[in-house]
Amino acid sequence: MHYKIIATGSKGNAVVLNDYILVDCGVPFKKLKDNYRDIKIVLLTHIHSDHFNRSTIRRLARDRPTLRFGCCSWLVADLLECGVSKRNIDVYEIGKVYDYKAFKVSPIKLYHDVPQCGYRIFADGKKAMYATDTAHLQGISAKGYDLYLLEANYEQSELQERIRAKEENGGYIYEYNIPDRHLSKEQADEFIFENMGANSKYVYLHEHREE
Repeated sequence: MHYKIIATGSKGNAVVLNDYILVDCGVPFKKLKDNYRDIKIVLLTHIHSDHFNRSTIRRLARDRPTLRFGCCSWLVADLLECGVSKRNIDVYEIGKVYDYKAFKVSPIKLYHDVPQCGYRIFADGKKAMYATDTAHLQGISAKGYDLYLLEANYEQSELQERIRAKEENGGYIYEYNIPDRHLSKEQADEFIFENMGANSKYVYLHEHREE
């Protein structure tokens, strides 16, 4: 399955699959200028602005009046506020498969500090899984998928070192809450090794970078 990472991380997230499926829309519109005319559907995960850029969604709704938006119930009101027509919103239930003929999607329950989901995406005989901003992937299976797009936000040893340094300096330690909201590289590794097949590909998203 072809993929293009427009952006990933705390400043914005957007990934295009097979040139026509946009997963997350947390970037300025100009970052989509080479892709937005080919997009058939926007799959949204949660309300945080690095995944849900209101001005970009508003622009897409205005410039692409037939574009579909897929989400779970917690994002419907926000999409309507952005000017997306109710008839263009497909509301999903966790675990159900939605068939668009050319492709299928199924939302996955994830665990963040706001309601959140990931996606299984099936297209052209290939299977992809997208999951970011989650404390864990317990109870989820994706055996032999062709592509895994998974958060690997931090390495556990590096996170502990950051906490230790801030404790010594008396600084505010936001890192205490990271494991309750984000997936570590070790967790991503474990999931991939348990699920991937001989020809699977994986991409780490949301990798932490010090500014």
